[in-house]
Amino acid sequence: MRQVPGKPSLSPLEQVRRRHRVGVGATSVAVESKGQVKPQVRKRLGPEDERLLKQLLASEQDFIDSPAFYEKEADKKIYDEAPDIQKPDTSWYHPVMDDLSSARTRTVKSAQQVILTGAEEKVLFHQFNYARYRVWKLQQEVWATPAKQPTPEQAHEVLRWHRIADRIREQIAETNLALVLAMAKRTRMSEVDFADLVSEGNMALLRAVDKFDAGRGYKFSTYACRAILKAFSRQGMKLSKYRQRFPTDFDPKLERSNFLETKRSGFEKDAAEEVKRIVLDNRADLSDVERTVIEHRFGLESGDQEKPMTLEQVGQIIGVTKERVRQIQNKAMEKIRLELEANFLGNRKPEDEAAATEVPGATVEPSLN
Repeated sequence: MRQVPGKPSLSPLEQVRRRHRVGVGATSVAVESKGQVKPQVRKRLGPEDERLLKQLLASEQDFIDSPAFYEKEADKKIYDEAPDIQKPDTSWYHPVMDDLSSARTRTVKSAQQVILTGAEEKVLFHQFNYARYRVWKLQQEVWATPAKQPTPEQAHEVLRWHRIADRIREQIAETNLALVLAMAKRTRMSEVDFADLVSEGNMALLRAVDKFDAGRGYKFSTYACRAILKAFSRQGMKLSKYRQRFPTDFDPKLERSNFLETKRSGFEKDAAEEVKRIVLDNRADLSDVERTVIEHRFGLESGDQEKPMTLEQVGQIIGVTKERVRQIQNKAMEKIRLELEANFLGNRKPEDEAAATEVPGATVEPSLN
């Protein structure tokens, strides 16, 4: 190890500690420049980077090998000397059947779609796999150490090369999004929802990017089409097995309508109106927070103008978590139920219910009213 003149050398223990310190506070590194020592402070890794690094070091990185990776100055040849490749514009991407049948959408898609040549595909896949190769190489270096922990420099390099690979992978996938939509329209599996079909196709496209070997001379679209069709076939088989277990869907029109069902429907409607009046008149002694939760969750005041809010949306309004909103909602619904049973269903009074709940084994005499 080269020592800086005029600066005491580090002890062996301190050297080991600095080599194996990853993201724990800021690490000072001495850099020699023109005979002067300038300290550099390396930023600690954030929680997301720590989790990502742990995930990357948990399993071996896969990549498609190439002799170009072992040439001298491979980084410069693969990245710096590579031609510029146009990046796709995915603003047209709306995987809905109505959008696909629209002439306006087809015009925008055809105007902004990027079609890569075989040479351009080879450049992108070489860059993608070389970045994964560098991650794999760093993994081998880390695992070869007794502690099996990366140095700060190795940690940042692993994350850097992983992000390069992820960015190029995303570029390749986005360039071929139109391929998934075209295959989904051509397949026309009526029993499979179109959105589910597109989702399966997109996942198959990403897997195809990971497995494609550009060195064999084939176009990526040829390889990806087969992978997408296999994914569609698997999705159809899954749905077929589901249909065997559940042969028919429930169709209310096939059910026989009679007097009891009509009466039950009218009773449910009256009960819903009564619940609404209980909340708006606050006959169940709800607190302000409970009323706010119930009104927003079930849209009692907005009517048909707005959709009921989710637990998370209500939590943002009152400043609590969605789990706390669920607890408040359950407590308020219990109060509403007791009030509904006492005054609408005529079962028993709320105080009788509470008394029966507090005394185990106690029974409540039926009301004479």
